[in-house]
Amino acid sequence: MSALADVSELFDGSSTARAAATLCHGAWPQARRAARLAARSPLPGLDVDLAEAVGHTLAEPLAALTDLPAFDTSAMDGWAVAGPGPWHTSGRILAGEPSGPVAGGGKSSEGGRASGVLADGEAVEIATGAPVPAGTTGVLRREHGRIDRGLLHPLCNVAPGQDIRPRGQECRRDEPLLPAGTPVTPAVLGLAAAAGHDRLTVHRRPTVELLLLGDELLDSGIPQGSLIRDALGPLLPPWLAAAGAELIGRRQIGDDFGLLRDAVRLSPADVVITTGGTAGGPVDFLHAALEVAGARLLVDGVAVRPGHPMLLAQLPGGRHLVGLPGNPLAAVAGTVTLALPLLHALSGRPAAAPRLAVAAVDLPGHPADTRLLPVARTEQGVVPLVFDGPAMLRGLALAEALAVIPPGGAPAGDGVELLETP
Repeated sequence: MSALADVSELFDGSSTARAAATLCHGAWPQARRAARLAARSPLPGLDVDLAEAVGHTLAEPLAALTDLPAFDTSAMDGWAVAGPGPWHTSGRILAGEPSGPVAGGGKSSEGGRASGVLADGEAVEIATGAPVPAGTTGVLRREHGRIDRGLLHPLCNVAPGQDIRPRGQECRRDEPLLPAGTPVTPAVLGLAAAAGHDRLTVHRRPTVELLLLGDELLDSGIPQGSLIRDALGPLLPPWLAAAGAELIGRRQIGDDFGLLRDAVRLSPADVVITTGGTAGGPVDFLHAALEVAGARLLVDGVAVRPGHPMLLAQLPGGRHLVGLPGNPLAAVAGTVTLALPLLHALSGRPAAAPRLAVAAVDLPGHPADTRLLPVARTEQGVVPLVFDGPAMLRGLALAEALAVIPPGGAPAGDGVELLETP
């Protein structure tokens, strides 16, 4: 079954709407699901260097190519000791090199084991990360030892295995570390490198072009007269990048039907995201531009506040367009409802499990629609923030999450779903 056929099954509207596969003013959960289904499959996989992988999503599970650690290693600076103390010291220093010369004149053998065997009563100075010699009882931390006349005296007992990281403590070779669908973060890069990887197989990032619609937008300076500062140009790109997208363009398009039509029709991006022009005002040309471009509406209005005049369309060639309302907080609502689910699906990221919290107080809702409300966390649960109008960002800047409030509101003590803020 095609994605469009899947989407059509979600709708509660007329038979005409079903035939057109368009969710018209549908419920918020249905709209989010429709956005995920619009991506028929994740974008193809690529084999890339580690340095190029951040921001992508794993297309295959990440498995260890080696034991971690690859040998028994010291967890602390101090001395490797054998048997009960005090111990004779050798003057050698074992540094963190699994083979070849060791600082101070010592050697380490193949396989990561430091050369030589410690006999009872012997100690050798060792650095964090260095392979421990055979026969080592444990590692005495530097601050827990005192040398007097060539003898190392412990200031506390050394238990067997103390401060030694045994081989394979973190993982064994071929052990799965991360599933496919994991976003590649700097931490993932570090784990992949530690596990022996030079390259990763990742999904291609969906390309995005951002079209900021309206004659009234200023990109710098203090707004004057009827002009307003563009807040979404700075807000959206880093948020979309964190969702797995690659921004290939950001343009302001004035209130001109021809310019908008050509921008939509000729964009090379996998996903075109527009701000403004989704309603029925005299200069709201987006619907007409989509019709001329041969687009097919999948979602046209969502029962959510703020942001209800949002839309999702399929463009020729398998591309998509997400139309966000022009008001900033309404555009944020459109992003979490339509843009992020679509981008995550194209990137190969699975749908996240819902995050739930308790309402510490009554959370106000809309009589008929879902409401996305900026909230902060307290020990008792989440509380609403002021400055939550569709044109406002002050509450969002202070918010720790967006709470999904069902029609009619959520009384204190009820559980509500939380969405991440930008």
